[in-house]
Amino acid sequence: MSELPILNRDLVCSAAFQAREDVRVPAPELLDLPEKVVQFGTGAFLRGFVDCFIDEANRQGRFGGRIVAIGSTGSGRDRVLNEQDGLYTLCVEGLEEGRPRSERRIVASVSRALSAASAWDEVLACARSPHLELVFSNTTEVGIVLDPEDDGALQPPRSFPGKLTRFLYERARAFDFDPAYGVVVIPCELIEDNGDRLRRIVLELGERWGLGAAFGRWIEEGVPFCNTLVDRIVPGTPGEARLGELQETLGYRDGLLTTCEVYRLFAIQGDEALRRRLAFADADPGIVIAEDITPYRERKVRLLNGTHSITVPAALLCGCETVAEAVGHPLVGRFVRRVLFEELVPSLDVDGAEAFARAVLDRFSNPFIRHELIDITLQGTTKMRVRVVPSILRYAVKTGRPPAAVAFGFAAYLLFMRGDLQEERRRAGLHVPPDDRAEHFRSLWCSAGDDEGGLGRLVQAVCSDVSLWDVDLSAVPGFVRSVADHLIRACRDGVPAALEAFLDG
Repeated sequence: MSELPILNRDLVCSAAFQAREDVRVPAPELLDLPEKVVQFGTGAFLRGFVDCFIDEANRQGRFGGRIVAIGSTGSGRDRVLNEQDGLYTLCVEGLEEGRPRSERRIVASVSRALSAASAWDEVLACARSPHLELVFSNTTEVGIVLDPEDDGALQPPRSFPGKLTRFLYERARAFDFDPAYGVVVIPCELIEDNGDRLRRIVLELGERWGLGAAFGRWIEEGVPFCNTLVDRIVPGTPGEARLGELQETLGYRDGLLTTCEVYRLFAIQGDEALRRRLAFADADPGIVIAEDITPYRERKVRLLNGTHSITVPAALLCGCETVAEAVGHPLVGRFVRRVLFEELVPSLDVDGAEAFARAVLDRFSNPFIRHELIDITLQGTTKMRVRVVPSILRYAVKTGRPPAAVAFGFAAYLLFMRGDLQEERRRAGLHVPPDDRAEHFRSLWCSAGDDEGGLGRLVQAVCSDVSLWDVDLSAVPGFVRSVADHLIRACRDGVPAALEAFLDG
Protein backbone atom coordinates (compact mmCIF):
# COMPACT_ATOMS: atom_id res chain seq x y z
CA MET A 1 0.00 0.00 0.00
CA SER A 2 2.80 2.43 0.89
CA GLU A 3 4.23 2.08 -2.63
CA LEU A 4 1.08 3.40 -4.25
CA PRO A 5 1.18 7.05 -5.34
CA ILE A 6 -1.02 9.54 -3.54
CA LEU A 7 -3.95 11.07 -5.40
CA ASN A 8 -3.03 14.60 -6.41
CA ARG A 9 -3.03 17.02 -9.33
CA ASP A 10 0.10 15.67 -11.00
CA LEU A 11 -1.25 12.13 -10.96
CA VAL A 12 -4.66 13.10 -12.32
CA CYS A 13 -3.19 15.28 -15.09
CA SER A 14 -0.76 12.61 -16.26
CA ALA A 15 -1.41 11.16 -19.70
CA ALA A 16 -1.82 7.65 -18.33
CA PHE A 17 -4.42 8.72 -15.77
CA GLN A 18 -6.33 10.84 -18.27
CA ALA A 19 -6.64 7.76 -20.48
CA ARG A 20 -8.27 5.64 -17.78
CA GLU A 21 -11.73 4.26 -18.52
CA ASP A 22 -12.46 2.68 -15.14
CA VAL A 23 -12.61 6.05 -13.38
CA ARG A 24 -14.37 9.27 -14.43
CA VAL A 25 -11.38 11.57 -14.63
CA PRO A 26 -11.72 15.37 -14.73
CA ALA A 27 -10.16 17.31 -17.60
CA PRO A 28 -7.08 19.23 -16.43
CA GLU A 29 -8.69 22.59 -17.18
CA LEU A 30 -11.32 21.92 -14.53
CA LEU A 31 -8.58 22.17 -11.91
CA ASP A 32 -7.98 25.84 -12.73
CA LEU A 33 -11.50 27.22 -12.49
CA PRO A 34 -12.01 30.26 -10.23
CA GLU A 35 -13.21 29.86 -6.65
CA LYS A 36 -16.93 30.68 -6.68
CA VAL A 37 -18.13 28.71 -3.66
CA VAL A 38 -17.32 28.60 0.04
CA GLN A 39 -18.61 25.70 2.09
CA PHE A 40 -18.49 25.45 5.85
CA GLY A 41 -17.66 21.81 6.44
CA THR A 42 -15.33 19.18 5.01
CA GLY A 43 -17.21 16.04 6.04
CA ALA A 44 -18.28 13.05 4.04
CA PHE A 45 -21.78 14.27 3.34
CA LEU A 46 -20.67 17.43 1.57
CA ARG A 47 -18.07 15.44 -0.37
CA GLY A 48 -20.72 13.01 -1.59
CA PHE A 49 -23.39 15.62 -2.19
CA VAL A 50 -22.72 19.32 -2.83
CA ASP A 51 -19.18 18.83 -4.08
CA CYS A 52 -20.36 16.10 -6.43
CA PHE A 53 -23.12 18.30 -7.85
CA ILE A 54 -20.71 21.19 -8.46
CA ASP A 55 -18.24 18.78 -10.05
CA GLU A 56 -20.90 17.49 -12.45
CA ALA A 57 -21.98 21.02 -13.33
CA ASN A 58 -18.37 21.93 -14.10
CA ARG A 59 -17.97 18.89 -16.34
CA GLN A 60 -21.06 19.96 -18.27
CA GLY A 61 -19.85 23.56 -18.56
CA ARG A 62 -22.82 24.88 -16.57
CA PHE A 63 -21.08 26.45 -13.57
CA GLY A 64 -17.36 27.03 -14.02
CA GLY A 65 -16.26 27.38 -10.42
CA ARG A 66 -14.59 25.56 -7.54
CA ILE A 67 -15.08 25.36 -3.80
CA VAL A 68 -13.06 26.50 -0.81
CA ALA A 69 -13.88 24.14 2.06
CA ILE A 70 -13.71 25.56 5.59
CA GLY A 71 -12.93 23.10 8.38
CA SER A 72 -13.89 23.93 11.95
CA THR A 73 -13.80 20.68 13.89
CA GLY A 74 -10.09 19.90 13.96
CA SER A 75 -10.67 16.66 12.09
CA GLY A 76 -7.58 17.05 9.93
CA ARG A 77 -9.60 16.68 6.73
CA ASP A 78 -8.49 20.13 5.61
CA ARG A 79 -4.86 18.97 5.74
CA VAL A 80 -5.60 15.80 3.73
CA LEU A 81 -7.60 17.74 1.14
CA ASN A 82 -4.69 20.10 0.60
CA GLU A 83 -2.18 17.25 0.39
CA GLN A 84 -4.37 15.83 -2.42
CA ASP A 85 -4.85 19.22 -4.13
CA GLY A 86 -8.53 19.13 -3.24
CA LEU A 87 -9.08 15.85 -5.12
CA TYR A 88 -10.75 12.71 -3.85
CA THR A 89 -12.51 9.63 -5.18
CA LEU A 90 -16.27 9.23 -4.95
CA CYS A 91 -17.48 5.63 -5.19
CA VAL A 92 -21.17 5.61 -6.12
CA GLU A 93 -22.73 2.19 -5.53
CA GLY A 94 -26.29 0.97 -5.38
CA LEU A 95 -29.39 0.04 -7.28
CA GLU A 96 -30.94 2.29 -9.89
CA GLU A 97 -34.30 1.20 -11.29
CA GLY A 98 -33.58 -2.28 -10.00
CA ARG A 99 -30.18 -2.58 -11.68
CA PRO A 100 -26.80 -2.47 -9.94
CA ARG A 101 -24.78 0.63 -10.68
CA SER A 102 -21.20 1.33 -9.71
CA GLU A 103 -19.17 4.39 -10.62
CA ARG A 104 -15.77 5.72 -9.61
CA ARG A 105 -15.12 9.40 -10.19
CA ILE A 106 -12.45 11.86 -9.20
CA VAL A 107 -14.22 14.89 -7.76
CA ALA A 108 -12.32 18.02 -8.78
CA SER A 109 -14.66 20.74 -7.54
CA VAL A 110 -12.71 21.54 -4.35
CA SER A 111 -9.76 23.84 -4.88
CA ARG A 112 -8.40 23.91 -1.32
CA ALA A 113 -9.36 23.68 2.33
CA LEU A 114 -8.83 26.19 5.13
CA SER A 115 -8.93 25.72 8.87
CA ALA A 116 -11.10 28.36 10.51
CA ALA A 117 -9.03 28.01 13.67
CA SER A 118 -5.62 28.62 12.10
CA ALA A 119 -6.37 30.46 8.83
CA TRP A 120 -9.25 32.79 9.65
CA ASP A 121 -7.66 35.70 7.79
CA GLU A 122 -7.57 33.54 4.65
CA VAL A 123 -11.23 32.62 5.17
CA LEU A 124 -12.13 36.31 5.34
CA ALA A 125 -10.07 36.93 2.20
CA CYS A 126 -12.44 34.53 0.40
CA ALA A 127 -15.32 36.78 1.43
CA ARG A 128 -13.71 39.64 -0.48
CA SER A 129 -13.45 37.71 -3.76
CA PRO A 130 -15.51 39.20 -6.61
CA HIS A 131 -16.00 35.67 -7.99
CA LEU A 132 -17.87 34.33 -4.95
CA GLU A 133 -21.50 33.33 -5.62
CA LEU A 134 -22.56 30.58 -3.22
CA VAL A 135 -22.12 29.58 0.42
CA PHE A 136 -23.00 26.03 1.52
CA SER A 137 -22.89 24.47 4.97
CA ASN A 138 -23.39 21.18 6.73
CA THR A 139 -22.81 21.39 10.47
CA THR A 140 -25.42 18.81 11.66
CA GLU A 141 -28.70 19.76 13.28
CA VAL A 142 -26.99 21.40 16.28
CA GLY A 143 -25.02 23.80 14.09
CA ILE A 144 -27.76 26.34 13.36
CA VAL A 145 -28.26 27.71 16.86
CA LEU A 146 -27.72 31.11 18.42
CA ASP A 147 -24.77 31.22 20.79
CA PRO A 148 -25.48 34.26 22.98
CA GLU A 149 -21.88 34.25 24.21
CA ASP A 150 -20.37 34.34 20.72
CA ASP A 151 -18.29 37.39 19.82
CA GLY A 152 -17.64 38.82 16.38
CA ALA A 153 -14.21 40.00 17.51
CA LEU A 154 -13.02 36.42 18.07
CA GLN A 155 -10.67 34.97 15.45
CA PRO A 156 -12.84 33.10 14.53
CA PRO A 157 -16.23 33.38 16.23
CA ARG A 158 -16.94 30.07 17.89
CA SER A 159 -20.33 29.10 16.38
CA PHE A 160 -21.06 28.41 12.73
CA PRO A 161 -23.67 31.22 12.52
CA GLY A 162 -21.10 33.49 14.14
CA LYS A 163 -18.47 32.58 11.57
CA LEU A 164 -20.97 33.08 8.75
CA THR A 165 -22.08 36.47 10.10
CA ARG A 166 -18.50 37.71 10.31
CA PHE A 167 -17.80 36.30 6.84
CA LEU A 168 -20.81 38.03 5.29
CA TYR A 169 -20.01 41.30 7.07
CA GLU A 170 -16.51 41.16 5.61
CA ARG A 171 -18.00 40.81 2.13
CA ALA A 172 -20.56 43.55 2.66
CA ARG A 173 -17.86 46.01 3.74
CA ALA A 174 -15.52 45.00 0.93
CA PHE A 175 -18.13 45.92 -1.68
CA ASP A 176 -19.59 48.94 0.11
CA PHE A 177 -22.81 47.08 0.97
CA ASP A 178 -23.78 46.77 -2.71
CA PRO A 179 -26.53 44.10 -3.01
CA ALA A 180 -25.16 43.15 -6.42
CA TYR A 181 -22.29 41.45 -4.57
CA GLY A 182 -24.57 39.39 -2.37
CA VAL A 183 -24.23 35.62 -2.28
CA VAL A 184 -26.77 32.80 -2.03
CA VAL A 185 -26.56 30.92 1.28
CA ILE A 186 -27.63 27.28 1.00
CA PRO A 187 -27.51 25.40 4.32
CA CYS A 188 -27.67 21.61 4.13
CA GLU A 189 -28.41 20.92 7.80
CA LEU A 190 -31.39 18.61 8.15
CA ILE A 191 -33.73 20.91 10.08
CA GLU A 192 -36.98 22.45 8.99
CA ASP A 193 -36.73 25.96 7.48
CA ASN A 194 -32.96 25.81 7.84
CA GLY A 195 -32.39 28.86 5.65
CA ASP A 196 -34.96 31.00 7.46
CA ARG A 197 -33.53 29.98 10.83
CA LEU A 198 -29.95 30.71 9.83
CA ARG A 199 -30.92 34.09 8.38
CA ARG A 200 -32.65 35.12 11.62
CA ILE A 201 -29.59 34.20 13.67
CA VAL A 202 -27.25 36.09 11.34
CA LEU A 203 -29.42 39.21 11.56
CA GLU A 204 -29.64 38.92 15.33
CA LEU A 205 -25.89 38.51 15.67
CA GLY A 206 -25.44 41.52 13.42
CA GLU A 207 -27.53 43.56 15.83
CA ARG A 208 -25.84 42.17 18.94
CA TRP A 209 -22.43 42.88 17.51
CA GLY A 210 -23.33 46.37 16.33
CA LEU A 211 -22.59 45.71 12.66
CA GLY A 212 -24.98 48.48 11.61
CA ALA A 213 -28.23 48.91 9.73
CA ALA A 214 -26.45 48.85 6.37
CA PHE A 215 -25.42 45.23 7.00
CA GLY A 216 -29.01 44.22 7.76
CA ARG A 217 -30.25 45.92 4.58
CA TRP A 218 -27.54 44.21 2.55
CA ILE A 219 -28.65 40.81 3.87
CA GLU A 220 -32.30 41.63 3.13
CA GLU A 221 -31.67 42.88 -0.40
CA GLY A 222 -28.81 40.75 -1.69
CA VAL A 223 -28.39 37.52 0.29
CA PRO A 224 -31.10 34.84 -0.11
CA PHE A 225 -31.03 32.12 2.55
CA CYS A 226 -32.54 29.00 0.99
CA ASN A 227 -34.60 26.43 2.84
CA THR A 228 -33.42 23.04 1.66
CA LEU A 229 -33.87 19.30 1.99
CA VAL A 230 -30.91 16.99 1.41
CA ASP A 231 -31.19 13.25 0.89
CA ARG A 232 -28.33 10.91 0.14
CA ILE A 233 -26.74 8.21 2.24
CA VAL A 234 -23.03 8.99 2.35
CA PRO A 235 -21.23 6.58 4.69
CA GLY A 236 -17.92 8.26 3.86
CA THR A 237 -14.53 6.56 3.96
CA PRO A 238 -14.89 2.79 4.36
CA GLY A 239 -13.11 0.71 6.96
CA GLU A 240 -9.43 -0.11 6.66
CA ALA A 241 -9.84 -3.47 4.92
CA ARG A 242 -12.33 -2.25 2.31
CA LEU A 243 -10.38 0.96 1.80
CA GLY A 244 -7.24 -1.04 1.17
CA GLU A 245 -9.03 -3.18 -1.42
CA LEU A 246 -10.38 -0.14 -3.23
CA GLN A 247 -7.04 1.62 -3.26
CA GLU A 248 -5.26 -1.45 -4.61
CA THR A 249 -7.86 -1.65 -7.39
CA LEU A 250 -7.61 2.06 -8.15
CA GLY A 251 -3.83 2.08 -7.99
CA TYR A 252 -3.38 5.09 -5.71
CA ARG A 253 -3.84 6.19 -2.10
CA ASP A 254 -6.74 8.44 -1.22
CA GLY A 255 -7.18 9.56 2.38
CA LEU A 256 -10.65 10.92 1.63
CA LEU A 257 -12.10 8.22 -0.60
CA THR A 258 -15.85 8.54 -0.09
CA THR A 259 -18.64 6.05 -0.70
CA CYS A 260 -22.26 6.95 -1.32
CA GLU A 261 -25.46 5.51 -2.70
CA VAL A 262 -26.86 6.25 -6.15
CA TYR A 263 -30.02 7.99 -4.90
CA ARG A 264 -29.79 11.74 -4.31
CA LEU A 265 -32.27 14.54 -3.78
CA PHE A 266 -31.40 18.19 -3.24
CA ALA A 267 -34.65 20.13 -2.85
CA ILE A 268 -34.14 23.90 -2.71
CA GLN A 269 -37.03 26.22 -1.98
CA GLY A 270 -37.15 29.18 -4.34
CA ASP A 271 -38.59 30.83 -7.41
CA GLU A 272 -37.38 31.38 -10.95
CA ALA A 273 -35.28 34.35 -9.89
CA LEU A 274 -33.36 32.10 -7.53
CA ARG A 275 -33.05 29.39 -10.18
CA ARG A 276 -31.24 31.86 -12.41
CA ARG A 277 -28.65 32.38 -9.67
CA LEU A 278 -28.08 28.63 -9.23
CA ALA A 279 -26.43 27.67 -12.48
CA PHE A 280 -25.29 24.32 -11.09
CA ALA A 281 -28.87 23.15 -10.45
CA ASP A 282 -29.61 22.04 -14.00
CA ALA A 283 -26.72 19.59 -14.09
CA ASP A 284 -28.38 16.77 -12.16
CA PRO A 285 -31.97 15.48 -12.10
CA GLY A 286 -31.60 14.98 -8.36
CA ILE A 287 -31.70 18.74 -7.82
CA VAL A 288 -35.20 20.21 -7.47
CA ILE A 289 -36.05 23.89 -7.10
CA ALA A 290 -39.63 24.34 -5.91
CA GLU A 291 -41.65 27.04 -4.22
CA ASP A 292 -42.67 24.57 -1.49
CA ILE A 293 -40.38 21.72 -0.47
CA THR A 294 -42.43 20.64 2.55
CA PRO A 295 -43.72 17.36 1.04
CA TYR A 296 -40.19 16.32 0.08
CA ARG A 297 -38.94 17.13 3.55
CA GLU A 298 -41.71 15.34 5.43
CA ARG A 299 -41.24 12.11 3.51
CA LYS A 300 -37.49 12.10 3.89
CA VAL A 301 -37.09 13.22 7.47
CA ARG A 302 -39.84 11.12 8.97
CA LEU A 303 -39.52 7.94 6.88
CA LEU A 304 -35.83 7.60 6.10
CA ASN A 305 -34.16 9.56 8.89
CA GLY A 306 -36.90 8.78 11.39
CA THR A 307 -36.54 5.06 10.79
CA HIS A 308 -32.79 5.37 11.24
CA SER A 309 -33.06 7.24 14.52
CA ILE A 310 -35.71 5.10 16.19
CA THR A 311 -34.32 1.70 15.16
CA VAL A 312 -30.54 2.17 15.37
CA PRO A 313 -30.22 1.92 19.19
CA ALA A 314 -32.11 -1.38 19.23
CA ALA A 315 -30.07 -2.65 16.29
CA LEU A 316 -26.79 -1.79 18.02
CA LEU A 317 -27.92 -3.41 21.26
CA CYS A 318 -28.82 -6.54 19.27
CA GLY A 319 -25.25 -6.72 17.97
CA CYS A 320 -25.75 -5.32 14.46
CA GLU A 321 -23.08 -3.07 12.99
CA THR A 322 -24.48 -1.78 9.69
CA VAL A 323 -27.84 -0.67 8.32
CA ALA A 324 -27.90 -3.52 5.77
CA GLU A 325 -27.10 -6.03 8.52
CA ALA A 326 -29.93 -4.64 10.63
CA VAL A 327 -32.45 -4.95 7.80
CA GLY A 328 -31.35 -8.55 7.24
CA HIS A 329 -31.41 -9.47 10.94
CA PRO A 330 -34.26 -11.89 11.80
CA LEU A 331 -35.52 -9.69 14.65
CA VAL A 332 -34.28 -6.20 13.84
CA GLY A 333 -35.37 -6.50 10.21
CA ARG A 334 -38.94 -7.25 11.31
CA PHE A 335 -38.75 -4.35 13.74
CA VAL A 336 -37.56 -1.93 11.04
CA ARG A 337 -40.41 -2.94 8.72
CA ARG A 338 -42.98 -2.67 11.48
CA VAL A 339 -41.83 0.81 12.49
CA LEU A 340 -41.69 2.01 8.91
CA PHE A 341 -44.86 0.59 7.39
CA GLU A 342 -47.20 0.22 10.37
CA GLU A 343 -46.45 3.41 12.30
CA LEU A 344 -44.38 6.00 10.43
CA VAL A 345 -46.18 5.75 7.08
CA PRO A 346 -49.67 5.93 8.67
CA SER A 347 -48.60 9.00 10.68
CA LEU A 348 -47.65 10.92 7.53
CA ASP A 349 -50.15 12.83 5.38
CA VAL A 350 -48.25 13.31 2.10
CA ASP A 351 -48.67 11.72 -1.30
CA GLY A 352 -46.48 8.77 -2.14
CA ALA A 353 -45.50 7.90 1.44
CA GLU A 354 -45.77 4.14 1.06
CA ALA A 355 -43.89 4.08 -2.26
CA PHE A 356 -41.17 6.22 -0.73
CA ALA A 357 -41.01 3.83 2.23
CA ARG A 358 -40.48 0.89 -0.12
CA ALA A 359 -37.63 2.79 -1.75
CA VAL A 360 -36.20 3.53 1.69
CA LEU A 361 -36.14 -0.17 2.51
CA ASP A 362 -34.34 -0.90 -0.76
CA ARG A 363 -31.80 1.80 0.05
CA PHE A 364 -31.24 0.39 3.53
CA SER A 365 -30.61 -3.01 1.93
CA ASN A 366 -28.02 -1.65 -0.50
CA PRO A 367 -25.36 -4.40 -0.60
CA PHE A 368 -22.67 -2.01 -1.80
CA ILE A 369 -22.80 0.43 1.10
CA ARG A 370 -21.44 -0.23 4.57
CA HIS A 371 -23.41 2.34 6.53
CA GLU A 372 -22.24 2.04 10.12
CA LEU A 373 -25.06 2.19 12.64
CA ILE A 374 -22.85 3.90 15.21
CA ASP A 375 -22.34 6.84 12.84
CA ILE A 376 -26.08 7.52 12.84
CA THR A 377 -25.95 8.12 16.60
CA LEU A 378 -24.10 11.41 16.10
CA GLN A 379 -26.14 13.98 18.08
CA GLY A 380 -28.81 11.31 18.38
CA THR A 381 -30.95 13.19 20.90
CA THR A 382 -31.32 16.19 18.62
CA LYS A 383 -32.12 13.86 15.75
CA MET A 384 -34.75 12.10 17.83
CA ARG A 385 -36.47 15.42 18.50
CA VAL A 386 -36.42 16.49 14.86
CA ARG A 387 -37.02 13.17 13.13
CA VAL A 388 -39.16 11.02 15.44
CA VAL A 389 -41.11 13.12 17.95
CA PRO A 390 -43.46 14.59 15.27
CA SER A 391 -44.41 11.04 14.22
CA ILE A 392 -45.16 10.05 17.82
CA LEU A 393 -47.50 13.00 18.20
CA ARG A 394 -49.20 12.57 14.84
CA TYR A 395 -49.73 8.82 15.26
CA ALA A 396 -51.33 9.37 18.67
CA VAL A 397 -53.66 12.04 17.28
CA LYS A 398 -54.75 9.83 14.38
CA THR A 399 -55.18 6.59 16.32
CA GLY A 400 -55.71 7.58 19.95
CA ARG A 401 -52.89 5.32 21.12
CA PRO A 402 -49.08 5.47 21.25
CA PRO A 403 -47.03 3.91 18.43
CA ALA A 404 -46.01 0.62 20.01
CA ALA A 405 -42.93 -0.13 17.89
CA VAL A 406 -41.68 3.44 18.16
CA ALA A 407 -42.15 3.19 21.92
CA PHE A 408 -39.91 0.10 21.93
CA GLY A 409 -37.34 1.99 19.87
CA PHE A 410 -37.51 4.88 22.33
CA ALA A 411 -36.90 2.50 25.24
CA ALA A 412 -33.88 1.06 23.42
CA TYR A 413 -32.63 4.61 22.85
CA LEU A 414 -32.87 5.32 26.60
CA LEU A 415 -30.91 2.15 27.35
CA PHE A 416 -28.33 3.06 24.71
CA MET A 417 -27.94 6.49 26.33
CA ARG A 418 -26.91 4.78 29.58
CA GLY A 419 -23.57 4.58 27.82
CA ASP A 420 -22.49 0.96 28.33
CA LEU A 421 -21.95 0.24 24.64
CA GLN A 422 -20.13 3.55 24.18
CA GLU A 423 -17.73 2.73 27.01
CA GLU A 424 -17.02 -0.68 25.47
CA ARG A 425 -16.16 1.01 22.20
CA ARG A 426 -13.88 3.53 23.88
CA ARG A 427 -12.02 0.77 25.71
CA ALA A 428 -11.56 -0.99 22.38
CA GLY A 429 -10.21 2.21 20.81
CA LEU A 430 -13.26 2.61 18.57
CA HIS A 431 -14.94 5.87 17.59
CA VAL A 432 -17.92 7.08 19.62
CA PRO A 433 -19.91 9.90 17.96
CA PRO A 434 -20.79 12.71 20.36
CA ASP A 435 -24.24 13.54 21.68
CA ASP A 436 -24.48 16.85 23.50
CA ARG A 437 -27.04 15.34 25.89
CA ALA A 438 -24.97 12.28 26.79
CA GLU A 439 -23.89 13.51 30.23
CA HIS A 440 -27.44 14.53 31.08
CA PHE A 441 -28.69 11.02 30.37
CA ARG A 442 -25.84 9.36 32.22
CA SER A 443 -26.63 11.42 35.31
CA LEU A 444 -30.29 10.40 35.06
CA TRP A 445 -29.28 6.75 34.88
CA CYS A 446 -26.93 7.09 37.86
CA SER A 447 -29.75 8.38 40.03
CA ALA A 448 -32.51 6.12 38.68
CA GLY A 449 -31.61 2.78 40.16
CA ASP A 450 -32.30 -0.49 38.37
CA ASP A 451 -35.61 -1.47 39.96
CA GLU A 452 -38.91 -1.11 38.12
CA GLY A 453 -39.88 1.99 40.07
CA GLY A 454 -36.62 3.73 39.27
CA LEU A 455 -36.86 2.87 35.58
CA GLY A 456 -40.43 4.16 35.49
CA ARG A 457 -39.35 7.45 37.08
CA LEU A 458 -36.52 7.72 34.56
CA VAL A 459 -38.93 7.33 31.64
CA GLN A 460 -41.34 9.85 33.17
CA ALA A 461 -38.55 12.39 33.69
CA VAL A 462 -37.21 12.04 30.16
CA CYS A 463 -40.59 12.11 28.43
CA SER A 464 -41.78 15.17 30.37
CA ASP A 465 -38.57 17.15 29.72
CA VAL A 466 -39.74 19.81 27.27
CA SER A 467 -36.17 21.10 26.91
CA LEU A 468 -35.29 17.83 25.17
CA TRP A 469 -38.28 17.44 22.85
CA ASP A 470 -39.94 20.88 22.62
CA VAL A 471 -43.13 19.09 23.76
CA ASP A 472 -44.23 17.05 26.78
CA LEU A 473 -44.21 13.45 25.56
CA SER A 474 -45.71 12.31 28.83
CA ALA A 475 -48.93 13.96 27.64
CA VAL A 476 -49.22 11.38 24.83
CA PRO A 477 -51.74 8.87 26.22
CA GLY A 478 -50.06 5.60 27.12
CA PHE A 479 -46.59 6.51 25.82
CA VAL A 480 -44.76 6.64 29.16
CA ARG A 481 -46.26 3.35 30.31
CA SER A 482 -45.42 1.62 27.02
CA VAL A 483 -41.82 2.89 27.00
CA ALA A 484 -41.36 1.95 30.66
CA ASP A 485 -42.66 -1.58 30.11
CA HIS A 486 -40.26 -2.11 27.22
CA LEU A 487 -37.32 -0.62 29.15
CA ILE A 488 -37.99 -2.80 32.20
CA ARG A 489 -38.07 -5.95 30.07
CA ALA A 490 -34.97 -4.91 28.07
CA CYS A 491 -33.00 -4.30 31.28
CA ARG A 492 -34.19 -7.60 32.76
CA ASP A 493 -33.95 -9.92 29.75
CA GLY A 494 -31.71 -8.09 27.28
CA VAL A 495 -32.74 -6.20 24.17
CA PRO A 496 -32.86 -9.21 21.78
CA ALA A 497 -35.20 -11.15 24.07
CA ALA A 498 -37.33 -8.08 24.74
CA LEU A 499 -37.57 -7.36 21.03
CA GLU A 500 -38.57 -10.93 20.23
CA ALA A 501 -41.26 -10.84 22.92
CA PHE A 502 -42.60 -7.57 21.55
CA LEU A 503 -42.68 -8.72 17.94
CA ASP A 504 -44.34 -12.03 18.80
CA GLY A 505 -46.71 -10.56 21.40
